[in-house]
Amino acid sequence: MAGTFRWTRRRKAAAAVAGILLLGWLCCLPRHLFRDVSYSTVVEARDGTLLGARIADDGQWRFPPRDTVPEKFATALITFEDRYFRWHPGVNPVSIVRALIGNLKAGHVTSGGSTLTMQVIRMSRGKERSLWQKCIEALQAPRLELRCSKDEILALYAAHAPFGGNVVGLEAAAWRYFGRPAGDLSWGEAATLAVLPNAPSSLYPGKGRDRLLEKRNRLLDKLLKQGKLDSLDHELACSEPLPDSPLPLPSLAPQWVEYHVRTAKGLRTRTTVHPDLQRQAEAVADRWSRELSREGIADLSAVILDVRTGAVLAYVGNADPQRERPGRQVDIARAPRSTGSILKPILYCALLQEGQILPNTLLPDIPVNIGGFSPQNFDLQFYGAVPAANALARSLNVPAVHMLRRYGVPKFHLLLRQAGMTTLTRSAADYGLSLILGGAEGTLLDITGIYAAMARSYLAAKPDYVLQDKAALWHTFDALKEVNRPDEIDWRLIRSVRKVAWKTGTSYGFRDAWAVGVTPDYAVGVWAGNARGEGVPGLTGARTAGPVLFELLGLLAPMGKEETYSDGTWFREPLPDDGIRAEVCALSGHLKGIRCDAADTLLLPKAALESEPCPYHQPDGSFLLPPAMEWYYRQHHPEYHPPVRSGQTVMEFIYPEPGSTIWLPRQLDGQIRGAVFQLAHRDPAATVFWHMDGEYLGETRFLHQMTIKPAPGSHVVTVVDPDGHTLSVRFQVDENGQS
Repeated sequence: MAGTFRWTRRRKAAAAVAGILLLGWLCCLPRHLFRDVSYSTVVEARDGTLLGARIADDGQWRFPPRDTVPEKFATALITFEDRYFRWHPGVNPVSIVRALIGNLKAGHVTSGGSTLTMQVIRMSRGKERSLWQKCIEALQAPRLELRCSKDEILALYAAHAPFGGNVVGLEAAAWRYFGRPAGDLSWGEAATLAVLPNAPSSLYPGKGRDRLLEKRNRLLDKLLKQGKLDSLDHELACSEPLPDSPLPLPSLAPQWVEYHVRTAKGLRTRTTVHPDLQRQAEAVADRWSRELSREGIADLSAVILDVRTGAVLAYVGNADPQRERPGRQVDIARAPRSTGSILKPILYCALLQEGQILPNTLLPDIPVNIGGFSPQNFDLQFYGAVPAANALARSLNVPAVHMLRRYGVPKFHLLLRQAGMTTLTRSAADYGLSLILGGAEGTLLDITGIYAAMARSYLAAKPDYVLQDKAALWHTFDALKEVNRPDEIDWRLIRSVRKVAWKTGTSYGFRDAWAVGVTPDYAVGVWAGNARGEGVPGLTGARTAGPVLFELLGLLAPMGKEETYSDGTWFREPLPDDGIRAEVCALSGHLKGIRCDAADTLLLPKAALESEPCPYHQPDGSFLLPPAMEWYYRQHHPEYHPPVRSGQTVMEFIYPEPGSTIWLPRQLDGQIRGAVFQLAHRDPAATVFWHMDGEYLGETRFLHQMTIKPAPGSHVVTVVDPDGHTLSVRFQVDENGQS
């Protein structure tokens, strides 16, 4: 019994030792073999085309690993390095014995007998070669075989093998030596790369070419003998020349690549960019940039988005980056720039959606001064009254300010942020009414994305976007298609010309020129100017960015039809359930009132019923505008001759507004010379007598303007005409407003 007990104890001890050794062996392999290895940042197009890459932190061109290895390279590598790779457990004793005998005969090391699995272990450890290190590799290689499949081990080898110089890994080597992805390599190229890791310090293109050629062809001969190559492929592969010095990597969409370098460093990123379209867009943008540079316009940016997905199809952060100039590396597409008038369609659509205006509601286009803010139209004229859609198509500033005042700056500020504008970092009060005229900054990518989202919202069966009323969106697109095109083509006359809803913008001081266009398939945005912000006379959206926009649109073919809201070329009209049909006064654009005789029936947003009926038709059916609007309106509409009847309002102050607070500007010489008060009278020839706080100031005729310098405090200005009509305006002069 005692002997049996001692034997049992020995067995238990042996089992414990064996268990410890087994556990040690199972744990001998690090969880992540290449944890401390840094990789290049690789950015690809939607089809895997390499757009660009940046070198790894350690100065090596080492692309992130792939899961698979191209068949040609795998076949060539296994044939050259480890022909029993598919069968051995990580270590091949036959190869080790053969290498040992060969080394003894030669008197020095000629072969290491390492399998591909052992080489993966060696590359991951980064230790100098020695007998002890080879023993460790032999111990860990079978453990790796238990963890990974043969294909996974092959992929690890392909990703980390040295290929000469600072080129590591198959993918980087394929691009650096042959200018193409590894999957497109020929047999000759695959064989060249298969033999390179065997002696990368001496065998790489440009050095040891004769030995490299000999090794490659010997491998090709072996592939032929094994039946893995036919005679024709063998002959062609052997005739291929070796590559010369390493090639530069592709550089397509460089600013797009740089963005992903910042956001996904050391990773491989597959993006949505269409490589062929990107090349075409870059060619167009580069040509236009060179043309505009002659006028002092150094920089140009363009983006093309897929409306249905919002994906970026082409991205030109700054055109012609090789042309030497300050700011050429600035990614303008993501740089905040003054928006000019490019936000007006968003405001127009929002007002339609809430029923605050209808598509052709007459908007005032008269001089206005709101807290010192006096907007002007681009042509420095006033038109009195303009239909809202026409004001949008013509990009009139004054009606836009009236629209924003009606909608509310805080509400519009919130709407823009919800719509996708990421650059509104200040409060709504900080921007004020200038928000609609370029007082805010936006990026080309954000704003083009908003236009795309509006189109996508219209096409969607159940939109969830902040602008989602289909009638409002359709009327917005309908107004924007009327914007005069830079090519002067009338799409109404030529059926083959594609309709485009587009808008331009020009910032104060001619610093930024915008053009954004949208179809049911694409949204295209273009910006032109100088990255450093210098203004250039003549830099306008219509003249500089507009032509680029339409050339880019010419590259794009319709992608298909939406079942309900698009016919493949343009947005279909909304369905009856998408709005409400109502009669609209043909003259004022308001809902038809009981005094309106001519009306149109339109499909309107459902909220339109909350808007006011026509306020301009009189009890006798005549159409009468307020005096201020009338004063400017009839200068452009000689056919306007309203009858003059008793009881009509004959005078209206244009400036100041009743109850407003005004500021008295200080002139260059430091003197305060007062504010110009302005009045409209229905009778152009009428004489008007002016009084302030009961004191007579003077009289005006034809042009009713009076310069007044009131003291700080509250005042009343009263005007009287010869017929006894009287009008007063009360206002406040700010104590601290004299500047």
